[in-house]
Amino acid sequence: MIGPHSQRSVARGDSSTPDRQAAGATGGGGQGSLDSRQRPSQIGRLSDQDLIGELMPELLRLAAADSLAGRQKRVAPGSTSGSSSGSSLAASELGWRCGVVRQHADHWVTDYWTGDPWPLSHELASDATDRGAVVVQGEFAAVPIEEHPIDGDGGTAMPNMAMLLSIDGRPGDSELLAAMGQTLSQLFVLRRDRQDNTRRLWQTTRMLQAAAQWQQVDNDQTLLEAIARCACDVLTCERATIFLWDKPGQRLIGRPAIGIEGGVLEVADNVGIVGEVLRSASPRCWAASSDEDERVNRRVDRAQSFQTHSLAAVPMVNSQDQIVGVFEAINACGEGEGESIFAAADVHTLSELARHAVVAIDSQRTRAELTRTRDHFIAQAVESIPLIGDHEVIGELRNQAAKVAVTELSVLILGQNGTGKEVLAQQVHYQSERRNGPFIAVNCAAIVESLLESELFGHEKGSFTDASTARPGKFELAHGGTLFLDEIGDMSLGGQAKLLRVLEERAVVRVGGSQSIPVDTRVIAATNQPLQALIAAKRFREDLFFRLNVVSLTLPPLAERGNDVILLAEHFLNHFCRQIGRPVPVFDDAAQRAMLAHPWPGNVRELRNAVERVSYLSTGKTVGQSDLMLRSGVSTAAPATERPGGTGSGRLSDVTREFQVAHIESAIAQCGGNMSQAAKRLGLHRANLYRKMNQLGMTTPE
Repeated sequence: MIGPHSQRSVARGDSSTPDRQAAGATGGGGQGSLDSRQRPSQIGRLSDQDLIGELMPELLRLAAADSLAGRQKRVAPGSTSGSSSGSSLAASELGWRCGVVRQHADHWVTDYWTGDPWPLSHELASDATDRGAVVVQGEFAAVPIEEHPIDGDGGTAMPNMAMLLSIDGRPGDSELLAAMGQTLSQLFVLRRDRQDNTRRLWQTTRMLQAAAQWQQVDNDQTLLEAIARCACDVLTCERATIFLWDKPGQRLIGRPAIGIEGGVLEVADNVGIVGEVLRSASPRCWAASSDEDERVNRRVDRAQSFQTHSLAAVPMVNSQDQIVGVFEAINACGEGEGESIFAAADVHTLSELARHAVVAIDSQRTRAELTRTRDHFIAQAVESIPLIGDHEVIGELRNQAAKVAVTELSVLILGQNGTGKEVLAQQVHYQSERRNGPFIAVNCAAIVESLLESELFGHEKGSFTDASTARPGKFELAHGGTLFLDEIGDMSLGGQAKLLRVLEERAVVRVGGSQSIPVDTRVIAATNQPLQALIAAKRFREDLFFRLNVVSLTLPPLAERGNDVILLAEHFLNHFCRQIGRPVPVFDDAAQRAMLAHPWPGNVRELRNAVERVSYLSTGKTVGQSDLMLRSGVSTAAPATERPGGTGSGRLSDVTREFQVAHIESAIAQCGGNMSQAAKRLGLHRANLYRKMNQLGMTTPE
């Protein structure tokens, strides 16, 4: 009788050949480390034939030794002489002929045999398995190898097989044969479970690694090919296809489709195994030996000169429990001789892989849709801020902006107030690789020095009286995009020093904080001030000027751009008329001559305001000179009766406000829209002028 020690010895595979030990080192024996980069063939399932071939030699050796020891005890009780040498005898030397016969599909195969072959082995094995008991025929006895779970665990399902034994030309002892069959069953299950657990661990690791990589793939064709390759890898099959369901078109679209022109296979959603899966919402398996050839769409095989001999297909279900397609694996391989089939474990693995695939496909589609939406909005943004003009200077500026946009060079834009410096900055941004990032504009002159650092660099909670929460600064908000610093010439010297430090270190430290925060922000600066004169007057840092002035773009005054005035006026007129829903009028000749002759001290901003006024106030199909209401200048004084409140009527507070509004508007007009000069004329700091205008409800220039 074979004891526990003998079972443990066989389980370890002590007598396996070097080749078999190598094949089962990580799969069958569970030895060594699991490497997720290994192929399934290196750590995968041994075939039933190979596994039986590993177990049977050791099992026979131990059975023969036990039988010989028992025989010696019966001959000479208490004597141990010769037992050592006898135990090393092979079973064949003791007259043993033994074999294991297994049912494969609709026929029987011999997985292991020692001694002379016996032609009736398959017939006897079939008889024994049918009866479920020891059967004797001629010189052999056969026992069905039934499932004998270890520790109450159902374990791996046993294949239909039987063990045959003949000793010295007579049927083997029934008790011995039954014990050998039970031992083989337990060892088979133990080794198979170890192999399967190792393989499942590898498959799960491989699928998780692949699923993580799929989240980085943006192209749908590349993604589907990667998913199919992963399926072939973890299932050890020849091909795999993802069929996505076009429900309105009642068809399944399969990709990748090897051998099909265009790489896409289209089939009706009620045809073949995939059609069955779609209708039943459950997995299906098929093998060529099942005599159900009509279930397979052989038209596809003929088109590809391919032969399908096994197939597994599972439904693909999304997060809303809706079937979106079918995942199909074709031609299992790697299990010994003959055509292999997909096991229940393979179907489970394919179902798990299908869940990961659906998540990846949905994620890729969502990212693609968001990308299309983003690109649409960016295109709209670019169209809404065109750099309009046919003047040669404007054409040259477009070319320079396009060249500098693809670089990371700092840009300094010069020009009078209202010439379109921010529009040019946006042109640079939207033509750069940063177009998908934010564009943040900051008017440096409108921020008092005490708040400048907090506005640009952010602050931590409690860093000053009103800092109730932490807040990121403009540099952080513009991370990955562009920060436009308008009116850089009006920034205080202290603010300039802090800005220079950030530009050099490419990192900010929030007010009240100590952590350096890296920022990837491109800076475009603009000013209407003569920076060289400010440097000479010690009002602007020379080192900051050189840091900003890598590339300089200068916008000309509107009055110097010739017919661009008409182009811009027509653009603004179309824009405002569409906005308010009225027919677009045309400028008559007199209006065009008036616009060409006007000095436009406020440049494009003044023209825009004039056309906006015309859009709302004019009612005809044409716009005449009088509709434009252009004035060449504003008198510094007016008769008392023409001033606000000059008649002596009205409340004092209202009259005071009206006077202040009129006085500020007059100062700005006299300075040609230059806010810095207007503030100086009024005896105010530029930031205080902006605040005063906001208090009075006045519109401040952008």
